[in-house]
Amino acid sequence: MNMAGEGAFRALADPTRRAILALLAEEDMTIGRVAENFAMTRPAVKKHLKVLEEGDLIRVEVRGRERVNRFRPEGLRAVKGWLTDLDRYWDVRLARLKAEVEKEMEHGRDG
Repeated sequence: MNMAGEGAFRALADPTRRAILALLAEEDMTIGRVAENFAMTRPAVKKHLKVLEEGDLIRVEVRGRERVNRFRPEGLRAVKGWLTDLDRYWDVRLARLKAEVEKEMEHGRDG
C-alpha cells in the first residue's frame, strides 16, 4: 500500500475525523464552519483537518482570505482497494467452506 493509502487509514481510524469527512462530503466548509459542529476548539479541528489532508481525503482551497476544506472521494481509492482485496479473500475462504460442507453432506447421505 502506498503512503497515501496508509495516511487514509490513519485519518479514518478516528471517529471525529470520520464525522468531519461526512460533513465535508455534504458541502465544502471552512475550519470555523466545521468547528461549529463539534465541542472542540478550532485548533483541535484544524489538527483533524490536517490529518485528513495528509491522508489525501480532503483538499484545502484558498478562496480570498478563507481556507475552504473540500472532500476528495478519490482519496478513498486505496481504502476501497484494500477492502476489495479482503473481500476476495473471504469469498475464496467461504467458497472452500461451502464445498467442504456440501462434500460432508454428500458423504452423510451415502453412509
